[in-house]
Amino acid sequence: MNGAESLVRTLLAGEVDVCFTNPGTSEMHFCAALDKIDGMHCVLCLFEGVVTGAADGYGRMSDKPASTLLHLGPGLGNGLSNLHNAKKARTPIVNIVGEHATYHVAYDAPLTADIEGIARPVSDWVRTSADSKSVTSDAAQAIAAARTHPGAISTLILPADTAWTDAASVATVPTQENPETVSEAAVENCTQALQSGEPAMLLLGARALRAPTLEIASRIVLHSNAAMRSELMSARTERGAGRVGIERIPYVVDEAVKVLDGIRHLILVGAKAPVAFFAYPDKPSLLIPQDCEVHVLATAEQDIAGALDRLSDSVGAQSRLPDLESAKRPELSSGELTLEAVWAGVGHFLPEDAIVSDESITSGRGLHPYTRGCPPHDWLSGTGGAIGRALPEATGAAVACPERPVLCLSGDGSAMYTVQALWTQARENLNITTVIFNNRSYAVLHGELRNVGAVPGPTAHDIFDLDRPYLDWVAMAESMGVEAVRVDTAEQFNTALAAGFHSSGPMLIEAMV
Repeated sequence: MNGAESLVRTLLAGEVDVCFTNPGTSEMHFCAALDKIDGMHCVLCLFEGVVTGAADGYGRMSDKPASTLLHLGPGLGNGLSNLHNAKKARTPIVNIVGEHATYHVAYDAPLTADIEGIARPVSDWVRTSADSKSVTSDAAQAIAAARTHPGAISTLILPADTAWTDAASVATVPTQENPETVSEAAVENCTQALQSGEPAMLLLGARALRAPTLEIASRIVLHSNAAMRSELMSARTERGAGRVGIERIPYVVDEAVKVLDGIRHLILVGAKAPVAFFAYPDKPSLLIPQDCEVHVLATAEQDIAGALDRLSDSVGAQSRLPDLESAKRPELSSGELTLEAVWAGVGHFLPEDAIVSDESITSGRGLHPYTRGCPPHDWLSGTGGAIGRALPEATGAAVACPERPVLCLSGDGSAMYTVQALWTQARENLNITTVIFNNRSYAVLHGELRNVGAVPGPTAHDIFDLDRPYLDWVAMAESMGVEAVRVDTAEQFNTALAAGFHSSGPMLIEAMV
């Protein structure tokens, strides 16, 4: 058994049985090992940003790591932006990155790079295997590190000669430790804040946005007459009828400041204190009032459910019933294809148990009220802000949950970063309906230009608009094997969306808005 075979066997023994891959020469023995060992589902992606984005979507929905297979420093570098998003989302991922053979590195071949240096900013654990005998134990440690609650990114770098020489037997993955229990002092401090009689708000993030924990939080705020919000960007929120609805902190600074105005006690539950996405002239970076006191009930790494349950008991809210969303869908629109018409169509047709990967940065900003009363579903947001995540994220989510329909919402500019994901969706016949909001521009940048107080001119507009030539999403999707349709009326959009949700394979809708 060589090092590559021992690696595959250790991954499988650690229940890492999906690999999103874009390999090169240094990883050939790993590829060969896959033909000798059953059990690994390998998904080929045509760009490393799709590889890492798909691993993010998979980990968010499965709560366990997939592996990636990346080629040397440049391959890892191509995947960095979606690893950044995954790290902010605390998604479990095991990166396998090939390296030149140990004796070849000294010759500074063209692809030689500081792979550890590239990996560290987007990884929680990094190691280069010293020899083939170390591969299995290193792989087991990588899996254990990725499984650290609530999730982490491990990057294991394998010189090519560690893959083709003899290796040790399969290593056992260390047992995952339970999340840390919050202190009694933290619970008591938050209890006093809620019982102070001053305006308070629970700000939820991470695992606090799962349905059971949302119910506990709802009981607390109803009993204490407090407000409740979620972070603007969350890795996964369980929403819909029969679940607790929660509004996000707004993206726009002035709107966020207004929502938080008057709050004297902000209680963080798996969240951080809200900050503006960017710095703007004459606007605050920290969005809470200056006299607001911040209390930490639990960090994302701690036992959030247990902390909320103890806080509920401490304030006497255990007998309260949570405020659950009632079932309600918007009526369909007709005529011109406005954003509101698209939102109504999504809310009207969204299937039960759907997964929504949302990167409709400007066009989908008003979508949440239209989907609150839809059947139960999961909503995935852009935790790190790096664009180009939705198409690959939806791909990974569909691999993780093949029985569930996936809706991908993306702007035309964002989707071009990782358009190759459509090919993987077709190859794997994934149940994904993609809506491209085609406004033929980086619309968010037009808004940001105004927000920072810059005076736009023809050059600025020219580098924000996607014209000369216009993008043809139908042609691009069909060239990669995905059924596609362009729509410019509400009726056409409604028909196409219903068809997409009834299809078992991928479909793309180019919505001209």
